[in-house]
Amino acid sequence: MEPRNSEKITSPCHRGRRLVLRSLLGTYTASFLPWALSQPPIDAGPGAFLALSVLLTARQSLDGEQAAHLYDALLADDPAFPSAARSLLSLIKERNIDPLHLQRVLDREKSPLAPLPRKVAMAWFMGVVGAGDKARVIAYEKALNAVIVSDVLKPPTYCYGAYASWTKKPT
Repeated sequence: MEPRNSEKITSPCHRGRRLVLRSLLGTYTASFLPWALSQPPIDAGPGAFLALSVLLTARQSLDGEQAAHLYDALLADDPAFPSAARSLLSLIKERNIDPLHLQRVLDREKSPLAPLPRKVAMAWFMGVVGAGDKARVIAYEKALNAVIVSDVLKPPTYCYGAYASWTKKPT
């Protein structure tokens, strides 16, 4: 005697398969949500900075130690940085601004937050915080401009000229 359809569907084997399929589908769907937008920052300062960094760099994982160094340097450079980062993050969430168009939107509106994405991107990609005489190199070989191409290129760890030759202006 062959089992009825209802017995086939409710068998433990089918329930296990369905559970696995549902969890895989849920995980796959959740992967499309940027985690920075789906979770509120835990700590208002560094958390907002890290969430903003994930959006601006388009990288889901960033080095936590480097993030702490960059945050400390940005905070030392501008004491209002944490509140500006929170404001920018909330503006992005409220208006659902695409990170690819964020700078253009801020520049067009002449927003006081317009310099912030550039500062954060410069810190992550170049490893430099500040400008002019106040510029400081926080990361070099761990800056994203070196990390992105690290499979082929390695940043030099020494100067090619004589000692202090980099301090002289080119002729």
